[in-house]
Amino acid sequence: MTPRTKNLGGWAAMLAALLVCTLGGWSYAQARGDDTLAYAKARDAALTDGERRLARLTSMDGGSAEGVKSGLTAWLAASTGPLHDRLKDTRAKDTAALTESGTTARGKVTDAALTALDERAGTAALIATVDVEVTPRTGKGGTERRRFEASLARTGDGWKITALDALPVGSGA
Repeated sequence: MTPRTKNLGGWAAMLAALLVCTLGGWSYAQARGDDTLAYAKARDAALTDGERRLARLTSMDGGSAEGVKSGLTAWLAASTGPLHDRLKDTRAKDTAALTESGTTARGKVTDAALTALDERAGTAALIATVDVEVTPRTGKGGTERRRFEASLARTGDGWKITALDALPVGSGA
């Protein structure tokens, strides 16, 4: 090899590296500004917040008056809109009933999916399966599987539940 061909090989390698870096930077810039990526991030945020808020709304520490009070406060923090207003209006009645029953419930979302997402309107719809472990004050408890459909709204504190409906679990025929 002559010094001239060595020099040419070095320039070719630098040119190839520059081309790869340029293409990588261009590809990154395209993906970063991609609407699909922004939509996926919004979808993931709505799903994560919806699951977390639904778990809160299906949980209650009925073992003490303080537990009921903090549980109802958590319910209000997980909701917004019409659901929040209804929970706020029935808080005194709910406090009495839940304290008297003494039942504790722990909801765990086992599966969830968004069925709709409107980023511009800030709304979403969620379906989920929740296992609720119920422990009554007296007697034997157990785990109940429940299905829910929830409407979500984007707030300053993330996505919160505006409506919550129980769905019937199909019976085996």
